[in-house]
Amino acid sequence: MADGRKTLVETAHRVLPAGNFGNFASDIIIHRGQGAHVWDVDGNEYVDFLLGSGPMFVGHSHPEVVEAVLRQVPLGTTFFANNEHGIRLAAEIVEALPCAEQVRFMSSGTEADLYAMRVARAFRGRDKILKFEGGYHGMSDWSLMSLAPKKPGNFPRGVPDSAGIPKSVQDEVIVAPFNDLEAAVALIRAHQDELGGVIVEPFQRLIPPKPGFLEGLRAITAELGIPLIFDEVVTGFRFAYGGAQSYYGVTPDLCTLGKIIGGGFPLSAVAGRADIMAHFDRAKVGDDGFLVNIGTLSGNPVASVAGLATMAILKRPGAYEKAFATGQTLMDGFAAAIREAGLPAQVIGVPPLFDIVWAEGDIKDYRSTLAADTALQKRVNVRLREAGILKGDSKFYISLAHDEADVAHTLEAFSNAVKAEAKA
Repeated sequence: MADGRKTLVETAHRVLPAGNFGNFASDIIIHRGQGAHVWDVDGNEYVDFLLGSGPMFVGHSHPEVVEAVLRQVPLGTTFFANNEHGIRLAAEIVEALPCAEQVRFMSSGTEADLYAMRVARAFRGRDKILKFEGGYHGMSDWSLMSLAPKKPGNFPRGVPDSAGIPKSVQDEVIVAPFNDLEAAVALIRAHQDELGGVIVEPFQRLIPPKPGFLEGLRAITAELGIPLIFDEVVTGFRFAYGGAQSYYGVTPDLCTLGKIIGGGFPLSAVAGRADIMAHFDRAKVGDDGFLVNIGTLSGNPVASVAGLATMAILKRPGAYEKAFATGQTLMDGFAAAIREAGLPAQVIGVPPLFDIVWAEGDIKDYRSTLAADTALQKRVNVRLREAGILKGDSKFYISLAHDEADVAHTLEAFSNAVKAEAKA
């Protein structure tokens, strides 16, 4: 460990709980990123599949994004008032997403999901939210019910995943199994008079929806007049320019966005039907229906120009085809290496976002992922990092910047890793 890095790690453990920002391990400190690569403070280079947990879909420091930001910074970095770039970005979102008639900006995915649930409750005049076990919707009290319970409870009772959550929140969240339409429909019908909304990741962490699942949720919520919220913080503008709702052909009432729309800067949004979004407008709903929403950096002009530049790149012919082709080549190569090594594992996800689950059988929901060999997963991830491949504990995020050399290097590193594990 170089002295500089050692000092930084020591300082981090002195001034930061657990020595990190709460996101990633404290033993790696990134110095810079360019395209599909990052370098740590020791100068080690990595092919980056972490991508800042997904925002850098066009790659790090894309020249067009950098140019847009550098043009804006001398003009001002925040105003707390409307700015032209935020307005233009909202218009682009409305044009792109099937569900979006109006947009309200926030700064983080957590905020967007929190406000989406709140505006649904305001619209319905009901207090409860139905979510799906294993679904990630940020860090609010409601979202941290049955995200990753060590001991899953009995549906529909949720289990808090964090200290500090009031016990009363358990009574406000109904938990259903993902990809089990019959169970979800039964719970929605049973609690229809209490539900303010239903929130779901259309692609839950790494698990694709079973055929008919999202369509069934759309049908039952539309029948009962309950807002359906798609959490598209991850999938928005990643699976298609119109998000997962376009990719799967199912239109929710509301969706949340983040990551890609800020081009690497803090920005998120709630988008949806105008009659629901009207609760952000006191003049339309009156004092009793008005949802207070204030954010110092909401619609930040620097984040907005970065988002607009990113989206302009994604609109170009062939952008999504390239990302899908890159991801598919990796998925196919990983699957072949796993078969050759004879390890109990499978590749799940879609080409722009996938990972290996170190288990056999049908991985259809959170509980089925609990069969995975997490120790093996960690060992493989360590071997990959030692070979110059950076990824999170789970997920390979694919970018437009990953090229054939990156793919070849990654496939070789993965093949060597699983071969070594098979021999161990």
